[in-house]
Amino acid sequence: MDKTTIATCTLGIIGGGQLARMLAQSATQLGCKIVILEKAADSPASQVASKTILGDWDDAKSLIKLAEACDVITLENEFVKASALAGLEESGKAPLFPSSRTMAVVQDKLLQKQALAAAGLPLPRFMAVASRADIERAGKEFGWPLVLKKRCNGYDGKGNFTLRTEAEISIGWDTLDGNKNALYVEEFCPFKSELAIMVTRGRDGQMVSYPLVETVQEEHICRTVVVPAPILEAAPNIAEQAKQIALKAVEQVGMVGSMGVEMFLRRDDTLCINELAPRVHNSGHYTIEACECSQFENHIRAVLGWPLGSTSMRVPSACMVNLLGEGNGSGSPHGLAGALSIPGVHAHIYGKVASLKGRKMGHVTVIGSHPVETLEKALKASKHLRFGN
Repeated sequence: MDKTTIATCTLGIIGGGQLARMLAQSATQLGCKIVILEKAADSPASQVASKTILGDWDDAKSLIKLAEACDVITLENEFVKASALAGLEESGKAPLFPSSRTMAVVQDKLLQKQALAAAGLPLPRFMAVASRADIERAGKEFGWPLVLKKRCNGYDGKGNFTLRTEAEISIGWDTLDGNKNALYVEEFCPFKSELAIMVTRGRDGQMVSYPLVETVQEEHICRTVVVPAPILEAAPNIAEQAKQIALKAVEQVGMVGSMGVEMFLRRDDTLCINELAPRVHNSGHYTIEACECSQFENHIRAVLGWPLGSTSMRVPSACMVNLLGEGNGSGSPHGLAGALSIPGVHAHIYGKVASLKGRKMGHVTVIGSHPVETLEKALKASKHLRFGN
């Protein structure tokens, strides 16, 4: 049987974290069986999957073992080596979406920026750097401050260092271990708000986009997501501009599946892309309750070659708040009953074995009639829920 046209199937997911867990929950609703490839046995996704294969994501034998058990394979993160994914594709055991080519471009932030620039998309100015002297030259060209970044394996602010002056170059270089890690610099982008939009692109190139959201970061980790973006009350034309930028970006990198497009709204009301996430994303978790078809279900539909679902909101507004670990301890939450006593609260606990400070342990979503109302309720619920301490 042609694995690319199968009606219901066994779906393989590389990675077993909370994103894989929510993908698995959507896939099983559609009649799919789920096989996870993960390094540890008791991962969040393994609790809802049919089978877990223990192995390293970059190990060729483990990837082939996964492919032999599945009809189609997808990923929950961008940290699998593109070369390992290319080897998986060359085996012909099962199709992979998104492709190794897409992942190679997106997981290297310099290549990502170069691809987006080639499409004429708005970006902060950027430059590859191979030495402290290169950073000094970038500062003279772009001005200070600058943002020094790892090209690969950075997330939640890890892998970034803001250089306020030329005097901080060596500190930033040493912090990011520039002698070992490939780095680049970006122009610092003063912004009035951080925005994001989810786009799902199917195998046939069909694309759907979700509403524009406004995000708030705390210590570089997404804390809240509000939709519709409150900034739209003052700048309603931004929504269509953001949508067109996001659609073009997703098409440019050849994504198949759901992709997060993070943007800055500059102080002069122009938009620029911050970065792409080639997977389902924090900024789209609200879609589970708030939209006709969630980012997770649409990702499943896309990678299996099925028609994409409607991204229309079921309600006027929604808010998602991430639940972060307060310290070391159990992954079970304190205060769940208190959170659930608030009408309209939807709690998602990820089932992680242990809490660590700043670790994403779950999220709450509230849907309602107005962003202020939903944000207030979601924050109230989040204060009940504690992990670790």
